[in-house]
Amino acid sequence: MSRIRTALGLALAASALTLGAPPATASPSSPAAAGTATVEEARLERAVPREIMRRSGFDAAVREFRRSLARAETYPQAERAAVRHGSALWRRAVDRAQGRGPAVGDLSRDDDRPLYWARLAMTRELRLWQPRFGLTDEGRARLLDRLEVTSRGQDSMNFPAGKGVRRIVLTGFDPFTLDRDIRISNPSGASALALDGTWIRTADGGRARVETAVFPVRWQDFADGTVERTLRPVLPRADVFTTVSQGRIGRFDIERFNGAWRGGFPDNENVARTETVPVADPASQPQWTATTLPYARITAAPTGRFPVYDNTSVTEIPAGGGAPVTRADGPTAGSTARAGGGGNYLSNEIAYRATLLRDRIGRPELPGGHVHTPVLQFAPDNTDPATGTVTDPEFVQNRLDIVAQVRSIVAVAAAGQG
Repeated sequence: MSRIRTALGLALAASALTLGAPPATASPSSPAAAGTATVEEARLERAVPREIMRRSGFDAAVREFRRSLARAETYPQAERAAVRHGSALWRRAVDRAQGRGPAVGDLSRDDDRPLYWARLAMTRELRLWQPRFGLTDEGRARLLDRLEVTSRGQDSMNFPAGKGVRRIVLTGFDPFTLDRDIRISNPSGASALALDGTWIRTADGGRARVETAVFPVRWQDFADGTVERTLRPVLPRADVFTTVSQGRIGRFDIERFNGAWRGGFPDNENVARTETVPVADPASQPQWTATTLPYARITAAPTGRFPVYDNTSVTEIPAGGGAPVTRADGPTAGSTARAGGGGNYLSNEIAYRATLLRDRIGRPELPGGHVHTPVLQFAPDNTDPATGTVTDPEFVQNRLDIVAQVRSIVAVAAAGQG
């Protein structure tokens, strides 16, 4: 994400902003009690989410889940239903994005939004469900957690064994800033669906396997350890990792530095957090982490339609200072973070957490870091959320071009690794 004020302005201008494993106990997004939908789920009452699910056929997945819950007579049956339908939803979205199976509905297959809205519809079903057996709040939270984890691909990042294969971990985000334009798509999530489980040819001719997951745009889930819980099992085996989110208009950015600060921009639950990024062992927490992606090689390569920049800017409070200062060439010694190159929202935070985890597991040399995609824009005559349509040919082409360039960027990043 760009610096939050800059990103905010871009979002207002382009109906999109930048972004950001599973909730440890399904913070499930929030403070909603049993029988009450969350702020995020409440948006399902609007016409656009229903249209997106109907035009993709994903409304059928919600109905199937509802029927499975109605049949569950014990807690183990309910848990199996949550896992089965969550996994099936992720696989359905991946298959659709990669051209497998029937093309149900008339939305383009690369669209990431059906997964997002169908997942929310399923978590709402589970949150409002009143089973015939006793269900504690803790038990419901576990069911929500299992549904979240499985429907985001966070438990299915499985690399093949053997030598000669380079292993790439890539993450994306849900749509966000939905109260500005509920039609929003997130090209980072679309990239995760398009690349999950695929084989790509790296820039030096090698073969690489890509495994992906998608993360929520919720501060609490990150505080509960969703990033670490998802990535800790896979980073020891990875050759490259790339966290991806939506950033600035008309450009890709390789974010050089990540800061340990939350800047307070509201998440998908309309919750704001302004604080140091909460991590385990805060006594050893650095103010900054740095990318180990081969940024010079990536920015020099012809990866696609959009220019790719090596972004070294940060906002810091210098050692001994009191006011934030924006610097173009990275942090100074002893400074306190206020924004990384990717801002101080959840895209900066996932980059900070992933690179901190890289260092804490003893792999500081592992190539990894954050890539910001261009803002995904509708056609110029389709920019009014009140009167516009949920898709248009230019919108689809923009997303396809961004996803293709993400693929090319990770192919360059993986060259020579493994």
